[in-house]
Amino acid sequence: MSEPRKILVTSALPYANGSIHLGHMVEYIQTDMWVRFQKHRGNQCTYVCADDAHGSAIMLRAEKEGITPEQLIANVQVEHSTDFADFLVEFDNFHSTHSDENRELSSQIYLKLRDAGHISQRSVTQYFDPDKQMFLADRFIKGTCPKCAAEDQYGDNCEKCGATYAPTELKNPKSAISGATPVLRDSQHFFFKLPDFQAMLQQWTRSGTLQDAVANKLAEWLDSGLQEWDISRDAPYFGFEIPGEPGKYFYVWLDAPIGYMASFKNLCARRPDLDFDAYWAKDSTAELYHFIGKDIINFHALFWPAMLEGAGYRKPTAVNVHGYLTVNGQKMSKSRGTFVKARTYLDHLSPEYLRYYYASKLGRGVDDMDLNLDDFVQKVNSDLVGKVVNIASRCAGFIHKGNAGVLVAENAAPELTDAFLAAAPSIGEAYENRDFARAMREIMALADRANAFIADKAPWALAKQEGKQDEVQAVCALGVNLFRQLVIFLKPVLPQLAADAEAFLNVAPLTWADHATLLANHQLNPFQALMSRIDPVRVQAMVDASKEDLEAAQASNAPAGNGELVKEPLAAQIEFDTFAAVDLRVALIVKAEHVEGADKLLRLTLDIGDEQRNVFSGIKSAYPNPAELEGRLTMMIANLKPRKMRFGMSEGMVMAAGPGGEEIYLLSPDSGAKPGQRIK
Repeated sequence: MSEPRKILVTSALPYANGSIHLGHMVEYIQTDMWVRFQKHRGNQCTYVCADDAHGSAIMLRAEKEGITPEQLIANVQVEHSTDFADFLVEFDNFHSTHSDENRELSSQIYLKLRDAGHISQRSVTQYFDPDKQMFLADRFIKGTCPKCAAEDQYGDNCEKCGATYAPTELKNPKSAISGATPVLRDSQHFFFKLPDFQAMLQQWTRSGTLQDAVANKLAEWLDSGLQEWDISRDAPYFGFEIPGEPGKYFYVWLDAPIGYMASFKNLCARRPDLDFDAYWAKDSTAELYHFIGKDIINFHALFWPAMLEGAGYRKPTAVNVHGYLTVNGQKMSKSRGTFVKARTYLDHLSPEYLRYYYASKLGRGVDDMDLNLDDFVQKVNSDLVGKVVNIASRCAGFIHKGNAGVLVAENAAPELTDAFLAAAPSIGEAYENRDFARAMREIMALADRANAFIADKAPWALAKQEGKQDEVQAVCALGVNLFRQLVIFLKPVLPQLAADAEAFLNVAPLTWADHATLLANHQLNPFQALMSRIDPVRVQAMVDASKEDLEAAQASNAPAGNGELVKEPLAAQIEFDTFAAVDLRVALIVKAEHVEGADKLLRLTLDIGDEQRNVFSGIKSAYPNPAELEGRLTMMIANLKPRKMRFGMSEGMVMAAGPGGEEIYLLSPDSGAKPGQRIK
């Protein structure tokens, strides 16, 4: 028998500036299932994480709430920890990047990089808020777009025309924090010389540590040449001061991944069986896995391994990347009630429903995953209740009534138990490769065979026949044993169901190896209902509660989810004649498509009765699948002067409403409207 593997696993650190939502939970549930599988197999697998607790955003939110940043992150850590625990995500340690361990390791790694010649410094010109006395990140600057003159745009891109630019190109710039006009100032910044590690990264990213799609994406950056990475920020800033550099702080992304090491080091101090160097030293034989979303690939697969290499530590065994979550085929939406916080979900539904549904959809790739709420209800009710739990509930009563709850030793279908045994290696391989969807398909195929066997034997009919009692007991004993096998295979996904099943089966906690044996002449405990069906009413209640969260946030002008809603001031008044000159028409969207090279724009072909128009619209964030707009009626301003854009001529403007981002909604006329009709 081979020695147990030593494995250290991390998930990306949740930012301590907002609540956990169902999109976040894709990552933590996925990681937890993989970790539980490794422990189930008898490997020494340790799962650590932490709150990402530094940065200007946290400093500013704490100031707004009238508390210290330390109080803010302590409050958020309690919320995050409770949400994760209630979703059955079992960390071995959940720490914070604002810790003594992280300060020590961040300083140590920086000094090693500096002493090895991998740190440079030079002057940087940035906008400075004279009221707040702080330098402004791009997202804290707003102004008029230098390309299309749209007002109230952020410091690096225009949501209206899709242009990207430097903050210094904005017209009439204002601080989004104080409203003051920022001024340009020079400051000395520190840079990590990422190009020093170009050759190493080209080899490492193609060494099997990454999915092919991820390695291909990174090759675009590597082929174009790496740039030095700015790792410093000026005071005031909530974070760690750079050693020997008063008023200079580590950029949050410098110390965030080091937080993995810090959380593990904190755990090692309490666990004598764990040795920090055995996992992080250059010659470590332990395995190290990071689970992350595709939006932070560059930090984990370029900056992080280069930092580790330069500081003399080992690099990750693999970085496992997943896609985003959509709900009902669209981005999560606050107004539609599909931007669901973890706590809102838990107030209405069992965590294991979502754990199973995510497992049934998660493959090895980086594709986005859709949570279709109707499919969610159907799949959980059909698979878990209708197939798995149904086996135990159909058989237990006959065993208790006919044999005082004792399983007989007779095997009523050896070929069926052999099939279950033969399926185990493939299911285990699927778990190991993070192909949870394949594992669930194979497990449910076994459940189908078990149910077909019970239906064919029909113990409820046999029980009514003279002299068939022994056969009833043999059939039902096998049914319970097959249920036990399924529970063993599903335990990484459904730990609570497994615990309840273990209580019914009257057995010690099941391990993967137990699938090779059957219970015989064994006493069961009384059967209790193990899982109930999802009532669609509860799903709708969850959606409605999420809408209520949004309404409450709007009413109080307070944060909702990860965003913040701000009451918009009314625009300057216009004369009626000016408004009357607007030619507003019903338009049929003939074609909707992405615009290559544009982050915000969709190209719409609009039929307004006697002609077709080409219109560019900054609604891509709300409609990531533009084809869904085709055939829909909307409203457009038909007499807007055509405007030449980088991507072509825009011949009008469609009407939409919403605060922006994913919350943009095309306006539609009432039913019965025809393309080309003027709206008066």
